[in-house]
Parts: sequence; structure tokens; C-alpha cells
Amino acid sequence: MKKDIVIIGGGASGLMAAITCHRQGGKAIILEQKDKPGKKILATGNGKCNFTNLYQEDSCYRSNQTGFPFPALRKFSAKDTVQFFEDLGVITKEKNGYLYPYSGQASTILEALTLEAERLGVELYCGEKAEHITKKNGLFEISCGKQKLEANKVILSAGGKASPAQGSDGSGFDLAKTFGHKITPLCPSLTGLKAKETYCKALAGVRCDAQVSLFLDDIYVTKDVGELQLTNYGVSGIPVFQICRYAGMALLNKQKVVVKADFFPLLKEKHLREIVLKQKYQQGKNTAEEAFGGLLNKKVLLVLLKQAEIKPDQLVSKVQDDKLMALCKLMKGLSFHITETNGFENAQICAGGIDTRDVNPDTMESRLVKNLYLAGEILDVDGICGGYNLQWAWSSGYVAGLNAAKQK
Repeated sequence: MKKDIVIIGGGASGLMAAITCHRQGGKAIILEQKDKPGKKILATGNGKCNFTNLYQEDSCYRSNQTGFPFPALRKFSAKDTVQFFEDLGVITKEKNGYLYPYSGQASTILEALTLEAERLGVELYCGEKAEHITKKNGLFEISCGKQKLEANKVILSAGGKASPAQGSDGSGFDLAKTFGHKITPLCPSLTGLKAKETYCKALAGVRCDAQVSLFLDDIYVTKDVGELQLTNYGVSGIPVFQICRYAGMALLNKQKVVVKADFFPLLKEKHLREIVLKQKYQQGKNTAEEAFGGLLNKKVLLVLLKQAEIKPDQLVSKVQDDKLMALCKLMKGLSFHITETNGFENAQICAGGIDTRDVNPDTMESRLVKNLYLAGEILDVDGICGGYNLQWAWSSGYVAGLNAAKQK
């Protein structure tokens, strides 16, 4: 069976590529290995689908080739994304630049995509995994189980390795390798980080505003502020997700990785010392646990007191000042020695991917193989939390579909 354009992967970038192809007069089919397309879309934004963000800066996207994502992002911007979905009947709402479907349901976005693809005549084959691809005499030969397809052009949008249950199992990387494409180191991103500290279990369940700072081999690298989630395995929450890529890559390189949690990011340590000493002298008849109970979550306080070698039931007036200063330092920087990420199965995105030096950023066409295009998470591009990874899927899928549809 011969086709003009075969798209491997029916996720966000694959659906966008297919729609764009057909709008330009091309004819594309999608091969999706799961029983339904776009399963990963349904999980985004806790099921609410933060599908893009009005705040767009270079720092929102990461890649070993830092400039690679931006030609595609300029060709199909966040505003283009909003217009695209509004044209499909999706009313949107904004919260601090974050864009969601007004319904609050990710299924609204997926349904809009699949209905438009169906209207345009895109053929969608679910439960079909592309197991092998070769190119002979200018045609791609794609093996899917017992059947073989021939195609003039291929768009590889099979995802990365994050959330394998939803279809991103890393098989697309193997297909790319058959054509000589190199894969940069891969690690889970936008997920929690596991720590070796035994006090993690005592902290489990706490959510609090904090600043997390990342240190690699004792050198400060980056930080983020937001709601920190303390778990029985380590640290999680949006600020941890934002630094996860750097931590994961450092772990691959066998570096020492430490995250420090500052529970008072708006206070300088000097001011915090003044507060703690004031509590000591004003509440001298109370225990340390009672005197500082108004400052921190009780679980956090008890861990910090233990680390500072202060007994919770000790009268605060009897606590030595040097121990109180140690407590202040812990309040501004409790250490978590990171041993691993929380794994691809719990990650929202895969950092790393196909080396973008071998891909034309203006067309998404492979520099190694004519008429082979690449889009989405399979490429070495990942975004921070906030709709940026879906925006990359829309932009790269659009550019790949646009150029694949052109007659050469």
C-alpha cells in the first residue's frame, strides 16, 4: 500500500502535522501504536490541558542547540495556537498567561483535533506500530506487523520516553537511528527527585511555598520558587520540575546533586535570625516546638529542630544561640542529596532526544535523509512547566506538516 505522507505517532505534534498537511493539499495517514490517539494530551495540566502560554521567552525552552526551537516557534506562535483552537470552536481562558480550554477538560483539545483531522480526511490507524523503516529508490518502506507501507515522505513524531503507558516508549528513537540520527542523552524531566535523607518520610505530605536551589558538585546552578511538595522519596512540585532536567543530566554524568529548600524565600537570613531570637525571649517559658510553631509546618519544624540538635520539648529560653542560628540556616537551606529522578513512568516529558544539529530548524526536515521530517518530543527540545511542551508540539508539528505537504 503506497501513501504520500505517513506520520508515525498520533500525539499532539502528529495530529497537528496531519491537519496542516491536509490544509495545504497534502494527503497524510497517521500510524498510532496505542488504541486511541493523543492519550498524553489527556493527562496534561492534571487533565485540564494547559495547551500553551502567552509568556514566551527563550529560557522557557531547553536544548543542547539553544537556538534550534525558535524558527518553528516564530512560524507558529502561542497566539497562532490560540487562534487555531478558537477556529475549531474551543473557547479558551487565561490564568497568569497560562491558556486552558474554557471547559477545563483536556478532552476538549483532543476532540477538536481529531474532529478536524476526520473532517479533512486524515486516515488514522490505531494499534499500528511502525517497527522498521528503510528507504529504497526514493521511497520509504514501513513495516507494521504483517503489512508494509510505502511512502514518499515520513514525519516521525513518535514522542520520547516519558509516560510509556501513554505511548511514548522510546521506539521512535530506534527508527531515527536506522537513518543515522544520533540521540543525545535522555533523562526524565518535569518529575520529582529522589533523595537519600531518612527524614523524607517524616516530611511526606507537606506542601509549602519555598525556593529550591540546585547545586552540582557543590556549585550553584539554578533555582525556582513555588509550591514545594515533600514526599516519602524526596522532593516534588512545580519548582522541582523546573530544575529537574539539570539534575537528571547531572546524575547521568555521575555528578553530586543537591537540592536545598528555603522555607522563607522572602526573608534574608539576618531577618530570620532576628525573628527566631525574638521568639526565644518573648516565649521563653514555652518549648521550642511551641515557640516556633507559628513559623513552619509542624512536620518541617520537627525535622529542622532535630537537625539543629534542639529537643522539641526543651524550653526555648534554654536553647543555645548557636543552635538557633543553625536552625535558621536549615530554614533557609535544608539539603536533599539527590540519588535519581522519579523515572520516565512518572515524568511529563523526556529531556534529550534526536540531535537537532542534523535537523533543519526552518523545515523540520532531516539533514541526513531527504523527505524525512521530525516533530515534537522526539527532538532534543523540552520546555518548562506551563504549556511550553505542547506549544513545541504544535509549532514543530505545524512546520513539519507544512513542508512535507510541499511538492518538490
